[in-house]
Amino acid sequence: MTADKILINFSQIFCPIDKDRPLKGKEMSQATIIENGYIAIKNGKILKVDSGEPEKNLVGEHTKIIDYTGKLASPGLIDCHTHLVYGGSRENEFSKKLNGVSYLDILKEGGGILSTVRSTRSASFETLYDKSKRLLDQMIIHGVTTVEAKSGYGLNWQTEKRQLDVVKELNHNHPIDLVSTFMAAHAVPPEFEGDGDAFIEMIIDEMLPKVKEENLAEFCDIFCETGVFTADQSRRLLTAAKEMGFKLRIHADEIDSIGGVDVAAEVGAISAEHLMAATDDGIKKMSESNVIGNLLPGTTFSLMANTYAPAKKMLDAGMAITLSTDSNPGSCPTSNIQFIMQLGCFKMQLTPIQVFNAVTINAAYSVGLGNSIGSFKEGKIADIAIWDAPNVDYPLYFFATNLVQDVYKHGELVSKNHQIL
Repeated sequence: MTADKILINFSQIFCPIDKDRPLKGKEMSQATIIENGYIAIKNGKILKVDSGEPEKNLVGEHTKIIDYTGKLASPGLIDCHTHLVYGGSRENEFSKKLNGVSYLDILKEGGGILSTVRSTRSASFETLYDKSKRLLDQMIIHGVTTVEAKSGYGLNWQTEKRQLDVVKELNHNHPIDLVSTFMAAHAVPPEFEGDGDAFIEMIIDEMLPKVKEENLAEFCDIFCETGVFTADQSRRLLTAAKEMGFKLRIHADEIDSIGGVDVAAEVGAISAEHLMAATDDGIKKMSESNVIGNLLPGTTFSLMANTYAPAKKMLDAGMAITLSTDSNPGSCPTSNIQFIMQLGCFKMQLTPIQVFNAVTINAAYSVGLGNSIGSFKEGKIADIAIWDAPNVDYPLYFFATNLVQDVYKHGELVSKNHQIL
């Protein structure tokens, strides 16, 4: 079968080992690194990846050959935890953080999530769409081809729906593929102050059925944390969501360990997010229950804390982990997943291969798309990041610089030399 296009002469091609499931523990240190390789693409999908000269049967009269001498190729990066759609910004809180005011104290003062809720409620669909599109544009030139996007800055049906509608429209219009998560349980809104139970019941009885009916989200998420939602409230919501057919995620053990990882294990959540305060017992439970640990080192960095999630301990326990930006206006205002990858090395002591596995094959399974993206297995979608780097170590060693040169989405060039086409 002849290819539509063949990308040739790569110095290295990073190929995650595809076991039809997330890589766990020691497996995350493994990958196939093809030297002097090529990638053949047919109908937007991977036809063949190998070393040396392309086989003659792959090259036809109309096959386009693109030379990437000296470059590194990886599967397109997958940012599997973002709060993409929001109004306003929170740089006014930056000085408070510099002066030692904690995240939860800022929230108690009416800042934090509730500040963004006010801005998002007052923002039009067009304002939210344009702002989110700009973020996606920044993400794609950094090599991201798939993004998980949460609601959660509305805390009422009208605004939560507006956020989810923005995600749906962007998924149609933007090269990046979007996976939508419903997260009305991100904070207790002012109109339910002091009565989180009533808010959870309202989400279950009124919001979740509408989200399902209008097919606005695949996942349901909740912030299980001191001063936000308890483990019991999280269990109640996620159990109801599961019964309605939603896949599950949970923000857990970000600041305090209050039982969120236990809930993740009990309800069969695909992932538990943050986990900076994860305990040895919690790590064991997640490993035994195949819960993916979605780690967000940019949040620790932004909050000027030292409590990075214990990634190596999780790998030693046999867990699967991912790395994501947590892109949001308060605790991690960034669109640069490469910086997050570098924090994975510099602050968590992960190796480059572990990091690349975390943002490709494992992230694909975290968003429920492991059968179609995340590796160079024949027949998978040809989402590819081309790096101006000679090997897999270089983009992690040479930090704070965008080293992605070109990006292919569904086999088509969508970003070249940091410019969207």
